[in-house]
Amino acid sequence: MTQSIKTVAIASDHGGYAMKQFIIKKLKEDGWQVVDYGTDSEKSVDYPDYIHPLASDVNIGNFPLGIILCGSGNGAQMTANKYENVRAALCWNTEQAILSRQHNNANIISLPGRFVTMEDAWKMVYLFLNTSFEGGRHQQRVDKISNLR
Repeated sequence: MTQSIKTVAIASDHGGYAMKQFIIKKLKEDGWQVVDYGTDSEKSVDYPDYIHPLASDVNIGNFPLGIILCGSGNGAQMTANKYENVRAALCWNTEQAILSRQHNNANIISLPGRFVTMEDAWKMVYLFLNTSFEGGRHQQRVDKISNLR
């Protein structure tokens, strides 16, 4: 990102908590300010309670990008995608993280806290945050995502 102060929102449930803490540390080392929506432990919680507030803030433009985690990444991604201006991408590898930004203009990355390594998760986050949308032919496709018929 080219902004002078890089800020990103992050949220997880218990299944993504340890990975979230690791990612927060790496983000801060990379110069990011992080807004943590919780959870704050590995105690069992309901992921929508943490994902909805983050997705709502991305939806209204309070944050350009967000990071969400749960055990599989699926529930978090499904919850976030309930918002009209959110394009949350469930990513399992670096290629998906890059393409979700380049081709889909994804604004939230969803990670499976129980299925990828900490280092792979960080690589995906780093690439997601530092990859731009290509626009062009992809813009017309993105425009059709929220176009209900």
